[in-house]
Amino acid sequence: MAQEALGRLLDVALGAAPVDLSAAATTGKRVSLRNAAGVTIIVAKGAGAASGENPTFTLRQHTAASGGTSQALASIDHYYLKSAATLAGTEQWVRVAQAAASTIADPGAATTSGASQQLLAIEVDARSLADGFRYVSLDVSDVGSTAQLAVVLYVLRDLVVQRAPDKLVAALS
Repeated sequence: MAQEALGRLLDVALGAAPVDLSAAATTGKRVSLRNAAGVTIIVAKGAGAASGENPTFTLRQHTAASGGTSQALASIDHYYLKSAATLAGTEQWVRVAQAAASTIADPGAATTSGASQQLLAIEVDARSLADGFRYVSLDVSDVGSTAQLAVVLYVLRDLVVQRAPDKLVAALS
């Protein structure tokens, strides 16, 4: 039997449960990078009716699982995006470059991402965290009044300790 990727190469944690981005800003849950070389943050977002109601994503770093010191992590110099009115599975990833920042505003194209379904992938290397910081999170802004559903997943990669999936330490540990 082949060894599975879950537990050997990757682990998955929830950053934000499926939520309506028009209800309020969403504070992402924290995930520890102590046991991983990095994390790929995946956002799956549904389309809203209004193209002017576009999300802003903010990457943060933290010294503790809760409380502690928190600050912006200005390490996003590129991200990957699939975007369409309706994602059909035929789209290819597009690499979007930007000046290093902690935010992504209106991913894809000026004032249009709110009306699109999108998959967004942000790569975060554990080495980009400041000294003493071990946790990251991704916050999503309130998009306005039109419903837009989204979910945020953390895919921890290059695990330091490889285990069977049911023996992995919790992602917040």
